[in-house]
Amino acid sequence: MQILKGCRVGLKIIVFMAVLMLSGIGCQSTPKTTDGAEAREKDEKNAPLYYDFEDVLVPRDLKLNTDSSFVYHASGLTAGVLIFKSNIERSSLIQFFENNMAKDNWQAVSSFKSPRTLLLFQKERRWCVINITDNRWDTLVEIWAAPFGGQPGAGLLK
Repeated sequence: MQILKGCRVGLKIIVFMAVLMLSGIGCQSTPKTTDGAEAREKDEKNAPLYYDFEDVLVPRDLKLNTDSSFVYHASGLTAGVLIFKSNIERSSLIQFFENNMAKDNWQAVSSFKSPRTLLLFQKERRWCVINITDNRWDTLVEIWAAPFGGQPGAGLLK
């Protein structure tokens, strides 16, 4: 009986050691190898978007107000205004638009920077005005796009 009791104790110790070793292996940290898929998915979720104006990139964090926006589409012409709200700081939005409008071949014409900021851009046959206004709780962004005839005195105010 003494021999059986000793075998049981020895067996318990062996089982305990085996469980301890296996649990130690399971807790080891293995290096995580990724092919960048997770990073690409995160980048795509945060990537800026093009809305109705195909050459005006908009930060994804801006929320479109469809009730206040108006866009006119005709053969080869898109004009109107897109209204957005956001919690992004005005200075970050200014920097975003100045950088990305240039990438889409817009030329900066002028800007007025204050709590209400106006950024004016021009392309061959179009104008774009971006109005960024700091409100108490959020930031309002208006993107105006209009065709440009290119002739002095053209337009409504002749």
